[in-house]
Amino acid sequence: MTVGGGDSLRWVLLISTLLAILHRLSLNSVSAICELSIVDHNKLYNYSLASPSPKFPHGVLSEDGFYKVAVNQTVLWFQLCDAMIFNHDPPTCIDCEDCGGPSHCGMGCSALVAHKIGGYPVCTTVGRTSSMIIDLIDEKSPHMGVVVTMSNNFSELNCSLAVSVICDSSGVQEPLALEKVGTCDYATLLRHPSGCAEIVSVHGKGLGWFGTFITIILCLFGGYLLAGIVYRFFYLGIRGIDVIPNLEFWASLPHRAQSMFMLLVRKFKGPSEGYRSSYSPVNF
Repeated sequence: MTVGGGDSLRWVLLISTLLAILHRLSLNSVSAICELSIVDHNKLYNYSLASPSPKFPHGVLSEDGFYKVAVNQTVLWFQLCDAMIFNHDPPTCIDCEDCGGPSHCGMGCSALVAHKIGGYPVCTTVGRTSSMIIDLIDEKSPHMGVVVTMSNNFSELNCSLAVSVICDSSGVQEPLALEKVGTCDYATLLRHPSGCAEIVSVHGKGLGWFGTFITIILCLFGGYLLAGIVYRFFYLGIRGIDVIPNLEFWASLPHRAQSMFMLLVRKFKGPSEGYRSSYSPVNF
């Protein structure tokens, strides 16, 4: 069966649309990994590393498709919140079978490290998109930023990479250093505005404005009583319960409150059934 040119074009457009939708769905599912919400001291810290901003439409993701760190004979490529994409300067590795293969090296994982052995770069996968987790750098300082940890549990070495995203609202400083913290565990850091949390006050907790107002009133009242007691005790020589200033007024408060309460009750309840008005009609 022969397919016409128009039908072929429609099939190409349909397949392209489906691929775009699938890519968007996979990106959204991965981006959700790069979100974190922490409550600390009545404040909600919301981190969303992949959320776009006016200056950074891709969030913390590198617009090149990857970050690169080269230290001595070691080279590290990684991407945050997504897999790596190489439109230029792709890795050239002897062994890259578990991260895209020789023709697409680095595009099958989220982090790849290369060591020169005998003059040839030998690559090891140290992170995959599915293994990304996000946590605070310092629980005592949630405004400092977050750390994204990824690993490759499919290898015998069980490699990993921890990337600290330091909050820096002034701009981006890409990774410059690489630290090896284990047999196949690496750590690096970058400064990025996406590492800064959106801070929201948590309502329903704490004193609130009314509680704060009552606390201030009680503190002022306590200060007034304390100052009055000290003055009457040391300067006026008064002893016993009379040392409290304006004792007669405070002692009469319960009776005044009771009288006020009864007055309000009679006002809203109206005349009681037991007492009829002298002008009320009486039926015989």
